[in-house]
Amino acid sequence: MAPLTSISRFRRQSVYDLKQGAVEKIPSCSESRAEEAPPPPADPKHVKEMIAAQDLHTEFQFPQEAESQLSSDTDFEDPDGKHAKAAKGTAAKKGRKAPGDKAKGGGAGRVPGLGLVNGNHQENGMDNMTLFEVVKTGKSATQSVVDDWIEAYKHDRDVALLDLINFFIQCSGCRGAVSGEMFRHMQNSEIIRKMTEEFDEDSGDYPLTLSGPQWKKFRIGFFDFIAVLVRQCQYSIIYDEYMMDTVISLLTGLSDSQVRAFRHTSTLAAMKLMTALVNVALNLSINMDNTQRQYEAERNKVIANRANDRLELLLQKRKELQENQDDIENMMNAIFKGVFVHRYRDAIAEIRAVCIEEIGMWMKLYSDAFLNDSYLKYVGWTMHDKQGEVRLKCLTALQGLFYNRELGLRLELFTSRFKDRIVSMTLDKEYDVAVQAIKLLTLVLQSSDEILTAEDCESVYHLVYSAHRPIAISAGEFLFKKLFSHRGPEEEGLPRRGRQSLNGSLIKTTVFFYLESELHEHGAYLVDSLWECGSELLKDWETMISLLLDEPIPGEEALTDRQETALVEIMLCAIRQACECHPPVGRGSGKRVLTAKEKKTQLDDRTRITEMFAVALPLLLAKYCVDIDKVTNLLQIPKYFDLDIYTTGRLEKHLDALLRQIWEVLDKHTETEVLEACSTTYHYLCNDEFSIFNRVDIARSQLLDELVDKFSRLLEDFLQEGEELDDDDAYQVLSTLKKISAFHNAHDLSKWDLFTSTYRLLNSGLQNGDMPEQIVIHAMQCTHYIILWQLAKVSDGSSLKGETVTLRKQMRAFSLMCQRYLNSVNTAVKEQAFTILCDLLMIFSHQMMSSGREQLEPLVYVPDSTLQAEMLNFILDHVFIDQDDDNNSTDGHQDDEASKIEALHKRRNLLASYCKLIVYNVVEMDTGADIFKQYMRYYNDYGDIIKETMSKTRQIDKVQCAKTLNLSLQRLFNEMLSELGINIDRSSSAFCGIKELARRFSLTFGLDQMKTRDAIAMLHKDGIEFAFKDPSPHGEGGPPLNLAYLDILSEFSSKLMRQDKRTVHAYLERFMTLQMALQREDCWLPLISYRNSLQVGGDDDTMSVISGISSRGSSIRSKKSKPATTSKRKLPEAEENSCSSSDAVWMNREQNVQTPVMMHSPHVTSTVLRDPKKMRPEESYTAAYTMPAEQLPHQHVPTQQQQPHHPHQAAIDYNTQVTWMLTQRQQAEARQQQERVNMHYTKMRNHMQQAIRRGSGLMEDDEEPIVEDVMMSSEDRLEDINEGMDFDTMDIDLPATKNRRERTELKPDYFDPSSIMDDSVLNVSMY
Repeated sequence: MAPLTSISRFRRQSVYDLKQGAVEKIPSCSESRAEEAPPPPADPKHVKEMIAAQDLHTEFQFPQEAESQLSSDTDFEDPDGKHAKAAKGTAAKKGRKAPGDKAKGGGAGRVPGLGLVNGNHQENGMDNMTLFEVVKTGKSATQSVVDDWIEAYKHDRDVALLDLINFFIQCSGCRGAVSGEMFRHMQNSEIIRKMTEEFDEDSGDYPLTLSGPQWKKFRIGFFDFIAVLVRQCQYSIIYDEYMMDTVISLLTGLSDSQVRAFRHTSTLAAMKLMTALVNVALNLSINMDNTQRQYEAERNKVIANRANDRLELLLQKRKELQENQDDIENMMNAIFKGVFVHRYRDAIAEIRAVCIEEIGMWMKLYSDAFLNDSYLKYVGWTMHDKQGEVRLKCLTALQGLFYNRELGLRLELFTSRFKDRIVSMTLDKEYDVAVQAIKLLTLVLQSSDEILTAEDCESVYHLVYSAHRPIAISAGEFLFKKLFSHRGPEEEGLPRRGRQSLNGSLIKTTVFFYLESELHEHGAYLVDSLWECGSELLKDWETMISLLLDEPIPGEEALTDRQETALVEIMLCAIRQACECHPPVGRGSGKRVLTAKEKKTQLDDRTRITEMFAVALPLLLAKYCVDIDKVTNLLQIPKYFDLDIYTTGRLEKHLDALLRQIWEVLDKHTETEVLEACSTTYHYLCNDEFSIFNRVDIARSQLLDELVDKFSRLLEDFLQEGEELDDDDAYQVLSTLKKISAFHNAHDLSKWDLFTSTYRLLNSGLQNGDMPEQIVIHAMQCTHYIILWQLAKVSDGSSLKGETVTLRKQMRAFSLMCQRYLNSVNTAVKEQAFTILCDLLMIFSHQMMSSGREQLEPLVYVPDSTLQAEMLNFILDHVFIDQDDDNNSTDGHQDDEASKIEALHKRRNLLASYCKLIVYNVVEMDTGADIFKQYMRYYNDYGDIIKETMSKTRQIDKVQCAKTLNLSLQRLFNEMLSELGINIDRSSSAFCGIKELARRFSLTFGLDQMKTRDAIAMLHKDGIEFAFKDPSPHGEGGPPLNLAYLDILSEFSSKLMRQDKRTVHAYLERFMTLQMALQREDCWLPLISYRNSLQVGGDDDTMSVISGISSRGSSIRSKKSKPATTSKRKLPEAEENSCSSSDAVWMNREQNVQTPVMMHSPHVTSTVLRDPKKMRPEESYTAAYTMPAEQLPHQHVPTQQQQPHHPHQAAIDYNTQVTWMLTQRQQAEARQQQERVNMHYTKMRNHMQQAIRRGSGLMEDDEEPIVEDVMMSSEDRLEDINEGMDFDTMDIDLPATKNRRERTELKPDYFDPSSIMDDSVLNVSMY
């Protein structure tokens, strides 16, 4: 190898300055070290400003006064290291062997006692294995592999070094190898270029990117090999001015390669090599400190006791260590400036991440040399990287520094400069980055309270309510450290529990924070965020109870009513979190399996909660009996009790107190949420598995007896008053009915037989018409519960024989009652009736007989058409309305945004209830047409519901779903006709809206045409029939009334299969007349465009010449641009004309029986080749649709005026026409085959003539515009390509799957415009 780049020139330099970014040539290894000048003293001053310096400041300043912590005074004194300088000198003077002394390929003969033979490793039977293979297999210990290599290096350093070079080459995934000849005579750049040519271009994978356990193990072995190699060579070999110079020069060259594998592998190796050198430099610094301390101690002795020989040895050792330190410094400078400075901003994110990760290690390991602004600035700059992986490495590197408080204090300037960036990264789009940014800010907070301002902290506080749980937990830890971790001297000595304890103050702080955040009803999220770091505080329920029940001491500020409500909510959330052990809804993918320790903690917490709140809960209910929010939350606590403790703990008297307080709460409140909480509490306590069941059941029965008796008595009085309803009586009836309805939701009240009473009440409301709406609503709800409980008994088989018939009668009568209430004047009543009807129809549908419940067949209820129509009208009148028109649902508060959202939510529920009936085939699917047509107009409000409904209906019946979509478009079309009149403007917004809706419907059919073949065909069939259904309002000769609908129908033509397009086109021609085919006015454009959409991609023998003329521009251009095919596979006629659906029999019939008026005739070759401009419409029509008169001797051929106009009439007798078709079929097929051959030959000849004319510049007038258009489009494409190319900067970094070869002559690739389109093809100049 030619003289390699060396770094010995810089051995005495303390500052390695390469401002131009290039490594200079270094003198040979034989230069005398004694001739070099001593190094200048290092500047002890640190940099004051971090970013202000413009020059690249990379000098290493090794401390001379640091205390030794890792080594003793004799750590560096080893047998191999005592004469390191002598070894260096010998190595430097040692010459290379002659070429003849070495084996070809750089190998050497077997040396006894060594582990390398011919450059290969030999141990444990692993013969002929390279270093790469040994490290890859991982069967040998890294220490032994490195020791074998060192022995081989001592024997012949060139052979061993060649093996090491090939190790790095092979680790990059290159199949080539550096030979001994290349090593001796080629420069590094030439070797790298040669290896680039040997790279595997077909694969973009290389060892560092491959997945699997084997390659993961290889990466670990690769890192260990570099670290152990440097560690084992740190006493002699790395100072021989040969090995390290060669490796660093090679890795620097590879790191600048355009091949990603080379660049990534060499950069990683260089960074790991740098980390190993940092460890060596750290050891040298420690040993220098130890030596200096020993020298000072010996010199300070009195002269009589001073050992001069020891002073000389220590002085010589210190000088030797200083020289070694200078060498290591120069090596690190070479790697830093040759590799890191260029690769930390590499185009590949993985390479940038490697650089940032390693520089973080350097600053952490050797902070005295690296922890300064000259190196921190790279981490600060890279925090703005576009890739989250790199930003994440920056944050983890900084976390490693801030973990050490001493190092964190030295980062004040960096923190002040980049603090805003770190704070902004808490909102990073990558969740992992945001989590690490919050953790870094937590470490910054621990190091100093003064760095982060109040605004910085507030930007993190609100993240405790984040839906992403790792972010919320990190923010909770930050909040806990900020608010709860600092204790003042006055807080020392406070009791651990109770109102006056330290936790009492912290709980108050939590309540204050919760109220200031103004995110109420999210207490569960706050508790979950603080649970991992502050669970001990949140589980201090004793202190919470004390804060709520105990009176404040003199001088203490009592909690306000708002603060007490917040404390009750936080207490309930903490109880739920302890008992359920899973995050709230929206955080987490589901319940995880608890460990044995977590289960034990859960049981212990539940026991504590029961013992504590069984006593305290009645007191709390008594104190806050009239407060709705507090009572509602407190009544949810018993469902987390362990009910056995009431018996085992002798707490029955507290249970009785709890039941009395619930009764009192029930008596004082009529709010729905409070009543439902009472009902739920009774339901949980009335569990027959526990011994307290009888006690609770008796109390519940007494409560319900009293409520039912009161309701019956009030109802009789109320119904007898008739029209003279008293407000007080109405209030009493309503409150009692609400309580009964709330209990009926969770408890079976069938034995009280409430159906008769509620039905009488509803019937009276219909007759009188002035019943209060809330009474009607709750009466409906209660009756609904009665029917559901009765159905549950019938389904379980526990009912009596006649109860099924009774249930059927009650259900039918109640459904009829709700149907009558759909016409009520009150919106709330109608909404309640509609919701209950949807539930009843769904429950009592035909699906209730599934799972072997055929005995329920008498209960199946199928809605009649009247009920379906009334429910659909309700949806159209109350759901599909503008936001401002919804006056009743928002109670007049249109300006209140929350009310609007609530009203929208209610309407979405109504629509979803009805769509569920469509999906489960309870109502007819075509009733969904009026809903589907609203898809575009109300897309923002109900688009997801309508789209899901269409998807489900398509899964049930594709054909019927297609008919429903078509019906919705037809209804929109009819509405447009009624609004705009018969003269339709196809550019109007209404028509464009219908067309856009059809396009959206078309997209919902997907890409698999085979699955939707029948549905699409049926959709076209129904659409064609609708277009020609009504005659022209302008009389004969005018277009049908709905002809414009064909323009809308053309949106579905792309979903037709090739053979189905011909079938649909034939079906279309059944409705057409001769005059329709000849019309070219604007009013006939929908028909023309629809026919063209059906003919695109069809065979020549099925194409109409008339449609070819109407679409002259597109058809001729397509024929010119496509070469003629010599052989075209033709499907059998039976196969082409087959249809998979029984509903599409019309398709099969249409292929075999042609209509007389629009019959297909074979194309005549001369007609097809004739200039279309010179063809008269009458001639083209005759060639396409008429039959020769001589072939029908017994049939009169009508003239053009005698052609019928009605779509279902024919001018020729139908049977005669069929007979003619059967006799002419064989002749027509033979004639068509011959004509296709002739057409193909003629097309080829025309193409050749056009090519000759193009070259000579002679073109026909008819062909000129088309050829010019083609040429212009080609030129435009070339200009676009040239415009996006920068031929001066072809240094392109390909992704991992496209390795770019670095060669002297690269073949044209897709970056070269000349490889895309040759100049000779179009005779157009590239430049």
